[in-house]
Amino acid sequence: MDYSATLNADSTSEHDPVEQRGAPRYASLIRAAKLVCGQGEFICVIRDVSATGVSLRTFHALPQEQQIALELQNGETYDIEEVRREGFEASYRFKDAIEVDKLIQETWNFPKRQLRLNIALPLTISSLSGSGDATTVNLSQQGARVECDAAFAIDQTLKVTGSAFPDTRAKVRWRRDSHYGLVFDNTLSLRQFALLAASVQCPSMLDDMPA
Repeated sequence: MDYSATLNADSTSEHDPVEQRGAPRYASLIRAAKLVCGQGEFICVIRDVSATGVSLRTFHALPQEQQIALELQNGETYDIEEVRREGFEASYRFKDAIEVDKLIQETWNFPKRQLRLNIALPLTISSLSGSGDATTVNLSQQGARVECDAAFAIDQTLKVTGSAFPDTRAKVRWRRDSHYGLVFDNTLSLRQFALLAASVQCPSMLDDMPA
């Protein structure tokens, strides 16, 4: 669905094609990002973007918050306000002027990494030597940073389980005091990741999911 007219329309430019050309569309900008608001952090896919606004899609119901920000994988954030929604798709207007080329290029000041959500998810981590209760500090499709009082070694293989988390195996990549960096054997799909995040932070977002 094309949100160009919605994103670029205002009281002075609705019928002015010259003004609308001042904010060109960038079609098929398919990129994972997250929406950050009072309800939590939720995965979305950016569909297209201009200097004035952005259209995106989620994997579940959209957040209802008025104060909301779009955060890219490199950590850059943009305050946005909703223009319209239809199902799991919505268009938003940037509250402040942006450098659209900078958003599209998504430059990195640090090594590139997977999109991470700052959510606390209770888990049980176990190995042949023992087990312990853990809580995620942040979570990505490929791994997690967790806090756990049990002692595990670097490169040790663990079993990770949780009521809202699919059973998986993981390997310890680093340890710092009671914090561990885990890499999952099985990468979560973007959809699995999105639905997991919603189920933990705001389960009502899944109420209208198709059977």
